[in-house]
Amino acid sequence: MGNFFKSLFSSSKAATPEEEKSKNDQKNFDILKYDGVRAQKIGQVAYAIKCFTEALKLQEDFETMTYLVAAYTTANKAEEALEVLNRMVELEPDHINTLLTRVNVLFMLDKEADVIADCRHILELEETNHLAWFLMGKAKRTTSGPLGAIADLTKAIALKEDFTDAYLMRARILLSMQQATEALPDVEKAITLAPEEETSYLLRGRIHEAMGNIDAAAADYQNVLELNPFNDEATLLVGQLLITQERLDEAITFFDEAIDLKPDFGKAYAERGRAKNLKGDKDGAFEDLKKSIELNPEATKPGSWKGSIRISTICTRAGSFEKDDSDFTITPCFFYFNPKTEPFRVVFL
Repeated sequence: MGNFFKSLFSSSKAATPEEEKSKNDQKNFDILKYDGVRAQKIGQVAYAIKCFTEALKLQEDFETMTYLVAAYTTANKAEEALEVLNRMVELEPDHINTLLTRVNVLFMLDKEADVIADCRHILELEETNHLAWFLMGKAKRTTSGPLGAIADLTKAIALKEDFTDAYLMRARILLSMQQATEALPDVEKAITLAPEEETSYLLRGRIHEAMGNIDAAAADYQNVLELNPFNDEATLLVGQLLITQERLDEAITFFDEAIDLKPDFGKAYAERGRAKNLKGDKDGAFEDLKKSIELNPEATKPGSWKGSIRISTICTRAGSFEKDDSDFTITPCFFYFNPKTEPFRVVFL
């Protein structure tokens, strides 16, 4: 009777080795993919990458490739992410979300020309894709000039009237073209759409500065600090405005408080040193700049320049002089440069 039920309900044919391997590969693929997703969710990115990579050796699965791209991007491995995305585009060349993801990775790699090519492909597939217009405008800002960028951003805004990022990008470009008055309505619109966005107030502050509205600029920067007391850029801008207004004691006190709040704030030491230098406190300025260099050595490496330079030191061990010919190397020293201030500032060792 046992043999009867076995022959009636069970297959008597044994699985082939190929079938067994396929079955095991599928099981292992499922386990690796599942483990990778779990690892990614809890922040174990390196392990997630390992799981997804091993899973894809067993099966070229589009969804798993998407997970791997996300993991690589989180780990700042843009080149590896791009390699996977290129394969995904080969498999599905008209998949718009994949193309948009590749555009973002291409931005990470400063490949703006490739960004524009992908955006044009997307727009061939979907002319009303506001993101493609925005990203193409963003890329054109650094490749083909501001006018083409503004045209693309205007198209993006026409397609999506509440597109905050597009308003901000267009405002930045207009400001860079010395058209602060024209930039102001765009940033005002962005603030209306997203009143808690710190970057909008910072940009409006810069626009107000360019228009000569110093009090309005200061109010915007202070507004950012009320939203986030740890915003480094706003802190620097407030202090720099005080220095520009020659309110040096207030600037020094302001940077004292910033440094108390964040003791490793190297740029705050540098700006406090600038204020001390303008007050004539050369020793204090020298000590602040040294501390700034200790905290941020990558920004102040020993170096050399070619051509005409003007060097003005903030320490008592050096004077001011000009050099107008051939190569000129300063060594051993550290130099600090802030585009908002006119001279290089040098610490001789």
